[in-house]
Amino acid sequence: MLSPVYGMVSASVQPAGRSQPGSWLLSDADPGGYVTALHDQGGALVTSLVVSLGTAALSLALSAPAAYALTLSPVPGAGPFLFAVLFLQAVPGISVANALHGFYADTGLLDSYLGLILADSTAGVPFAILVLRTAMGAVPRELVEAARLDGAGHRRVFLSLMLPLSMNALVTAGVFAFLFAWGDTLFALTLTTGDAVRPVTVSLFDYLGAHSTRWNATMATAVLASLPAAVLVVVAQRHITTGPACGATH
Repeated sequence: MLSPVYGMVSASVQPAGRSQPGSWLLSDADPGGYVTALHDQGGALVTSLVVSLGTAALSLALSAPAAYALTLSPVPGAGPFLFAVLFLQAVPGISVANALHGFYADTGLLDSYLGLILADSTAGVPFAILVLRTAMGAVPRELVEAARLDGAGHRRVFLSLMLPLSMNALVTAGVFAFLFAWGDTLFALTLTTGDAVRPVTVSLFDYLGAHSTRWNATMATAVLASLPAAVLVVVAQRHITTGPACGATH
């Protein structure tokens, strides 16, 4: 499992000018690839970070109230809505991207942070609703009823009770929404036309051409692009492992 990661790291420190990714041995290490990657791809990495954080925030802001309403509030048509959420998970991304491209061209959302955040949220929101609904459904009803008897309305129950007790699921949904956006290539390629707003998943292809391939800079960019996601998963590991099972432990 770790062999591709090691191969990526070893290729990232090879001297420039080689036509192949390099050997598996870390010999003749040269940090030039990282210097080039930071100089050329620094803006793209920042763009990916902004879009991914925005996607995670928007996904949680929309999915948490929706999950609460589907769990505790008498929402008409909750069954068809959940079916629609599941159906959205099965829609091919290229279909969504093509539809959004025409809409974005008419509304001026092409080449914008907001456009990419909204597009990536089409994957993050349905997943987050399913995870959070399971977590909120596992909260004992006695706690909710006690809060309501104390005079708490839906807003207070949601903010003071459900969200704290669903923290593991919130972290899990937020991390996966971040990862969906961080690794997205389809929306980034379809909904951007210039260099102003260009995630690293698209900008990386600048190093790949028919007549030249800058393997050290390419792999260095891949290593740098992997670090935020890896750090995030390690930091949130306890919440991620607990979140999907939170509904089965009650």
